[in-house]
Amino acid sequence: MNIKPLADRVLVLPKPAEEKTIGGIIIPDTAKEKPLQGEVIAAGNGTKDEEMILKVGDQVLYGKYAGNELEYEGVKYLIMRQSDVLAILG
Repeated sequence: MNIKPLADRVLVLPKPAEEKTIGGIIIPDTAKEKPLQGEVIAAGNGTKDEEMILKVGDQVLYGKYAGNELEYEGVKYLIMRQSDVLAILG
């Protein structure tokens, strides 16, 4: 991975949205709810006021509108502050 987040930011690979059908009708991608779970792919070093708790490989939950979308080599990621992450999944 050639992307290295700075300070208290992490790079998250969102979990794909589940395919939903209603009575045989497939819901288009634009109507699917944004996933709220993903995997930390890269993490910054933290700041002098806040140490980095998250590490590469952590499965996390994040807010619906957290982070900024980033596409790198055809893969869509989210880059967000550590404080935007709500929980680490066990």
